[in-house]
Amino acid sequence: MRNFKKLLSVVVLTIFSLAIFTGCAGKTVTMKDMEGTEFKVPKKIERIVSTAPSNTEILVGLGLGDKIVGVDKYSADIKGLKSDVTKIDFRNPDAEAIIALKPDVIIASGHNREGKEDPFKALKDAGIPVVYLPTAESINGIYDDINFLGKLTGTEEKGNEMVNNLKGEVDKIKAIGEKIKDKKTVYFEIGSGEKLYSFGSDTFLNELLTTIGAQNIFKDQKGWISPSEESVIKKNPDVILTNEDYIKDATKQIEKRPGFNTINAVKNKEVFLVDKNATSRPSQNVISALKQIAKDIYPKEYANI
Repeated sequence: MRNFKKLLSVVVLTIFSLAIFTGCAGKTVTMKDMEGTEFKVPKKIERIVSTAPSNTEILVGLGLGDKIVGVDKYSADIKGLKSDVTKIDFRNPDAEAIIALKPDVIIASGHNREGKEDPFKALKDAGIPVVYLPTAESINGIYDDINFLGKLTGTEEKGNEMVNNLKGEVDKIKAIGEKIKDKKTVYFEIGSGEKLYSFGSDTFLNELLTTIGAQNIFKDQKGWISPSEESVIKKNPDVILTNEDYIKDATKQIEKRPGFNTINAVKNKEVFLVDKNATSRPSQNVISALKQIAKDIYPKEYANI
């Protein structure tokens, strides 16, 4: 009986959602998402569900914090959201709960997909537009995300302003980085445990390192990788960065690993903890990560940024 009532509730909410969207049919616009898929959304978007913190940060930057009615749990610490915004587990999204929020659009991330299954199919069937943004793999990708969300939400002017401001700051740092001849080599650890986790090229974090004039020791590999401790020791980086803020004394844990005492970064006390959110969310706030990394690796060169 309980399952029947829940199913009936979902059906009622689905019909209700369809009725709302159909009633606004004359006020919808057709767009293409960043994968080239067409979708329709209300011309005026008032209620948004965001499923990834990078997208949430961009939306807040566009001045839409008060229109966000639901977010993923990792967005909970983002300033600019309403205190009573609904937190949702998007690993197992509850269609009934999301439909009850009456969103005009759901802005999803490539991270929400696992394989070929669409976790938001039930919501699409209910008539709610779901727009996917692939995870940005470069700074230009972040610019594209900002511009797309600005166009989608009718905040293009603010989006252009955000992109221009970000480009200006990035260009200043890049100009300094291009003048650095003796480039330091860097190992950036984004996870540890049974395996180590880092990255190669084709990631926005790798681009941050090259922008400031540094060199990723794993630049010859692509995407997100699991290097061995032996490979890190062999590469002998000048600097080690980590954003593992969930580990107590993460930098000391790295320094104490067997064999790591032979690495130049450890011997010269060049092991730094960087901000987790800024270095893991491809949004306009990446500039704070860029500045922190720059000052850690080249304190003299970037003393005035």
